[in-house]
Amino acid sequence: MPPESTPMPASTPAPGPDPRHAGRVRAARATHWRRTRRLTIVLMALWLGTGFCTVFFARELSSLTVFGWPLSFYMAAQGASLVCLAIIGAYAWRMRRYDRDYGRAMADASGDAP
Repeated sequence: MPPESTPMPASTPAPGPDPRHAGRVRAARATHWRRTRRLTIVLMALWLGTGFCTVFFARELSSLTVFGWPLSFYMAAQGASLVCLAIIGAYAWRMRRYDRDYGRAMADASGDAP
């Protein structure tokens, strides 16, 4: 006759993901992407303004002068390139800050202190 088996102790189910943690992660991610999209839209509008609009409105802008040159000529010769470099620098600077803030928010959401 087989030995009587003793009932196995009921195991407690593994805890699922903490809904508060998931909410904090979603909020941090949403904030990060909202900031990123807003920055990208503003900088793309600035790029459009310097790259396209100065050429499109060149006749109207020729009445304005920068360092003795018409604004349309200055923007075509070097101004648009300088603005493009400034846009790249501004994007890198702000995104580094946004990513650092996002990393801190994720660390706070996971309970780790930096």
